[in-house]
Amino acid sequence: MTAGSASSGGAVSLRRVRVTFDGTDAVADASVDIAPGEFVCLLGPSGCGKSTLLNVVAGFVAVTDGEALVDGQPVRGPDVSRGMVFQSSDALFPWLRVSENIAFGPRMRRVPKGRRDEIVARYVDLVGLAHAADRFPPQLSGGMKQRVQIARVLANEPSVVLMDEPFGALDAQTREVMQREVERIWQETHPTILFVTHDIDEAVLLADRVLTMTAGPSGRIKSEYRIELPRPRDETSEEAIELHRALRNDIAVEVSKTLRTQERMAG
Repeated sequence: MTAGSASSGGAVSLRRVRVTFDGTDAVADASVDIAPGEFVCLLGPSGCGKSTLLNVVAGFVAVTDGEALVDGQPVRGPDVSRGMVFQSSDALFPWLRVSENIAFGPRMRRVPKGRRDEIVARYVDLVGLAHAADRFPPQLSGGMKQRVQIARVLANEPSVVLMDEPFGALDAQTREVMQREVERIWQETHPTILFVTHDIDEAVLLADRVLTMTAGPSGRIKSEYRIELPRPRDETSEEAIELHRALRNDIAVEVSKTLRTQERMAG
């Protein structure tokens, strides 16, 4: 693959996945198929198992039962073909410049320097940070740090990009800019994206498909909403508003269950 080429998305399959921590099911019987290059958002109340499923696909968490597959191969552990973008920018190395952070993965894979330079140039330009390539993370804004995280993941040219509420710590204006940037980058690089969020508007704006989850513990995939609105999307359109309403009502049922569970435990 050359520096100017797009990566191709991987197919993700979860087959009756159950994940147990300390005798309690965090996820119970979750099944879903994600097509190559698809952008899927996981939506649900806190504690429903969204991040757990993301970590299963990443290879950070092993399934208790069932199977997680990428391109038909079982997930046995972390791999550069699956890249994770975290909510916190603490994942960046503060002692490395922007360009060095982006080059870190290829350097660890012993990619020749000339090729590494091509990769860095491509992705630092893709995320709009060519002017900041020599800065260190503490010199960057929150949005710029998240751009570096995204570029660092993409530099390994993964087939699957996993994003765990990557904009949750950003202010509203920066978050909106970053949402549009992720959509643009995804359309240019074509990986499969699995994106965890609590934000219904964000899911409607970005996803090809939204999967909602039931209240935890023992979270399951509850419902699926396929979004066929044209891009870039107008969240004020009648169709987007109707979809937002349906998702809000769906999630509200599960949030109520979560609150009742918390009340019983507190009582």
